Amino acid sequence: MALVGYEIEKQKIEEKIRQIRARLGGQGPGRRSGATVKAASAGPRRRRTLSAAARKRIAAAQRKRWAEHRKKQAKG
Repeated sequence: MALVGYEIEKQKIEEKIRQIRARLGGQGPGRRSGATVKAASAGPRRRRTLSAAARKRIAAAQRKRWAEHRKKQAKG
């Protein structure tokens, strides 16, 4: 009887999932949202350009991370 009860619950859950997917426009697993599909079909993406100051900040942060990493390597 417990198995039958679980099967009924499973059917109820699957029906709710179908209803939610129908409201979302039939999007199933593995499908992208409409906005992503539209963006992908619009053409190639343009890359953002970073300012020189931003590149310097990023480089300094990476150097700091590597220095800490090397310090840990030397101790260990």
